[in-house]
Amino acid sequence: MPDLFSATRKENVERVAPLAARMRPRRLADYVGQLQIIGPGKLLRRLIEADRLGSIILYGPPGVGKTTLGEIIATETKRRFVELSATASGVKDLRDVIESARRRLEDDGCRTCLFIDEIHRFNKSQ
Repeated sequence: MPDLFSATRKENVERVAPLAARMRPRRLADYVGQLQIIGPGKLLRRLIEADRLGSIILYGPPGVGKTTLGEIIATETKRRFVELSATASGVKDLRDVIESARRRLEDDGCRTCLFIDEIHRFNKSQ
């Protein structure tokens, strides 16, 4: 639950963030590229705008905007964005995030957009 000072804390964090983070697109209209899937009238864009998007897998080399698109999807659909890295997390971490998301949905009606980076790194030993 936000408190009296949460907006100030957010402003302070944004002020010292790296330039790339400050310049990152925040809305679908600002996202450049991938017009074949998120251009006006395209399926992914329509699903995002109608808030009907289920699970998707984004793939590509580093730096093409997968995480940024995930953050934009969360913003556009009013969901909380949670990012996990499969290289630094295990199944327990994933279960904890899912449980937190379930509780948040039950308590506040707040949905979660879970972004798992490097998902192909998950394995049975984790």
